[in-house]
Amino acid sequence: MALSDSPHLLLGRIRFLNRCVESFRKSDPIPESLCYVPKEVCYKICKDSSAASTSTSGSSASGSKTVVAVYDSPHQNPLNKKVCKYNIEPKKGTCIRTTGEEFCNSQGLWVKISKEQLEEHRPGQELDEGWILVCKHRDRGDRLVPVESPDNATRQQQLFGYDFKPCSRWEQVVDVENALFLGAKPKVAEGDEAAIQKLRYIPPTWTYECDEDLVHYFYEHIGKEDENLGSVKQCVTSIEVSSCSVDPNGGTSCLTDGDTETYWESDGMQGQHWIRLHMKRGAVVNKLILTVDSTDDNYMPKRVSVYGGEGDNLKKMSVVVIDDNLIGEVCVLEDMTCHLPVIEVRIEECRDEGIDVRIRGLKIKSSCERDLGLNADVFQSANLVRYPRLQGMSPDILYRRALVIQRFISLLDLVLPHLVPAWDYSVGTFNQIKSIKQFLLLSKRRSALITQCLKDSETSKPNFMPRLYINRRLAMEHRDNTSLDPSCKNAVFNQVFEGLKPSDKFEKTLDYRWPSHYDQWWECKFIAEGIIDQGGGFRDSLADMSEELCPSSAECPMPLPFFSRTSNQGALEARDYYVPNPSCKEFQKYEWIGQLMGAALRGKDFLVLALPGLVWKQLTGEAVSWNKDFPAVDSVLVNLLEAMENMDQNTFEFRFGEELVYTTLLSDGQMVELIPGGSSVAVRYEDRKEFIRLVQKARLEESKQQIAAVQAGLLKVVPQAVLDLLTWQELEKKVCGDPEISVEALKRLTRYEDLENSDLRVQYLWEALTNFTNEDRSRFLRFVTGRSRLPAPIYVFPDKQGFETTDALPQSSTCSSTLYLPNYPSAKVCEEKLRYAAYNCVAIDTDMSPWEE
Repeated sequence: MALSDSPHLLLGRIRFLNRCVESFRKSDPIPESLCYVPKEVCYKICKDSSAASTSTSGSSASGSKTVVAVYDSPHQNPLNKKVCKYNIEPKKGTCIRTTGEEFCNSQGLWVKISKEQLEEHRPGQELDEGWILVCKHRDRGDRLVPVESPDNATRQQQLFGYDFKPCSRWEQVVDVENALFLGAKPKVAEGDEAAIQKLRYIPPTWTYECDEDLVHYFYEHIGKEDENLGSVKQCVTSIEVSSCSVDPNGGTSCLTDGDTETYWESDGMQGQHWIRLHMKRGAVVNKLILTVDSTDDNYMPKRVSVYGGEGDNLKKMSVVVIDDNLIGEVCVLEDMTCHLPVIEVRIEECRDEGIDVRIRGLKIKSSCERDLGLNADVFQSANLVRYPRLQGMSPDILYRRALVIQRFISLLDLVLPHLVPAWDYSVGTFNQIKSIKQFLLLSKRRSALITQCLKDSETSKPNFMPRLYINRRLAMEHRDNTSLDPSCKNAVFNQVFEGLKPSDKFEKTLDYRWPSHYDQWWECKFIAEGIIDQGGGFRDSLADMSEELCPSSAECPMPLPFFSRTSNQGALEARDYYVPNPSCKEFQKYEWIGQLMGAALRGKDFLVLALPGLVWKQLTGEAVSWNKDFPAVDSVLVNLLEAMENMDQNTFEFRFGEELVYTTLLSDGQMVELIPGGSSVAVRYEDRKEFIRLVQKARLEESKQQIAAVQAGLLKVVPQAVLDLLTWQELEKKVCGDPEISVEALKRLTRYEDLENSDLRVQYLWEALTNFTNEDRSRFLRFVTGRSRLPAPIYVFPDKQGFETTDALPQSSTCSSTLYLPNYPSAKVCEEKLRYAAYNCVAIDTDMSPWEE
């Protein structure tokens, strides 16, 4: 049943999510229902007749008998027969009862079997609990699959009626314990208290920051592994469709190419469309997932039925009604307990009575590919070097904590569409989301919701493209000597700002909410420079504006007053950070900066602003903290205040005497009083903590008005819901691009014309770029594409001359992102010429193809 049809379940889950968020924030034990583990699960052996020897479940077949191995712990190697603790022989037609506690590692999925459960198979013997390997990763052979106990089912039918079945899944238990029901609540199967407490356990030193670190590690490592799940080839021998099976633009291959931009499109009568899967022997479907897109309008499937069986004897297994607004994945079949040789997906109905259908992807998670997405072995200490808070923790503890987080995210995903407002209702999203923003990295529905919100708020592209005339020579003179132009009117930023103002009252201002494929917002005519702007001039103007707002060099003067350099200039990785200038009150232009940031988020171009996390967090609504965020702005002040708080009275009076007063310097050098008349009030030792609090408050809020103006502009272009669903790191990357420009990333984005990958000049190019610093590669990228950050495509052509040279410089066309590479005699010469061009040939007054006479 859909949540929209069950408001009591929806509200219960939201209430429960609130409790979970609070527990995560306070590092308290998580509510028991999220950690629920049933006390008993029954498994039966699913035979694979193609397996000739040892099965994947750690069992072996001898004639009609099946032997299942039991081990001391899931950390033992099942290939080593000597470590096997016991062997059990289930009688034919019976089940193996185990506990519900599971453990997944590189060997596969294990389940725990209790002493009492073991004695059922080996009566009269003194036995200890053990572990059974029920499924190895992606191996063939016999496997154990969970089933309903026949004895238990019969007993329940006699006592409670035919349809009665106690809740034994944690999702069901969450609903039972948190939703409101009319009449008696459903019964919950007895839980495994010891396993539940293992999941709830929190180490004494655990903090919310540890959870955030675990989420980031989980996202960067396990999340990428999970992307490989769902490979249809591993469990399907062939796919048939009702029509258009070999159409190169919409055939069967589009179902499994992993690209949501392609799709299988049917051609036939209404309601007569199907996809037939011939399954590999022994494959048991855990989930069958379709990818759909509501922007397909009446091609969007509305009602889908799934049939399964053998040959033509197919039985209906499920019926799914798909939400009209869904962009993303929908599960149409799950939790099968036996092998189905043929599975047929029938599209019974399309939206708005559409005739044909589009399906953009198909994934299967079979019993070979358990939908855990977790592997305890990846939590070994050696893998956690970048996460010192997690190092030294037991891998088993980290694994169980990650499992709890994964359950929380799957529950959040179920209700997330109901928590996100539409474009025309931007008062705010579910506020608790903001306090666990980093957890959203693991959400599987978030990306589709963001896409949908952006799509819903799009406007049509402008009827005309503004044409701007920019004098970059004057802008360069202003940058070299800002005293010549105190009003900064010659800066490229202000020239563009003034040029985009409506010329009359009937002309509309740009709203920047165009479709993402509209990738040029204005046309640039650079005065005294020869260029026909086909995108390169526009991108170059954005790069110039970025450089004026936040200069990449700490030595040059600030061309514009909107941002101030932080006190950390020249100090380690924070050397190039800027914060909005507390003294600048040009809020209209701050708002325009926010609009440009929104346009960059929507499109493919970047506005590169070197802002610390303190600023990005405030734009996305995340909480900021002094110790976590302000060191990137002024690490010296953070250390000074920490030392002041901990020093004794003699040290305090020796260091500060009567000279420390209630004032502080802001980022722009402005001195402000922390209390009325504070410049004449000395700070006493006993009042130092209040002084520290006032300094922290003043500095954290110094750019509050300016950031609010930037956010107001951003919200004119991007829905509030999108900002609520993005982490601050993701917002920065979408607006500014990826600051790390690796040679591997450049290679992936580079294409060659009239050159081979093995060509000597291509090899010299990559050897030269390998020797470049990250700043050098950023300059090179801008020289070729007009962008200083990735992603950006690059096309490499040989230059017109063709003969070997040591004098010619490389040429580029930023409009087409093309590099014309001379034939240099060595990698060293290539490196020298490329570096010179990257730093000295930034103007595009020769931005024409060198093939042209």
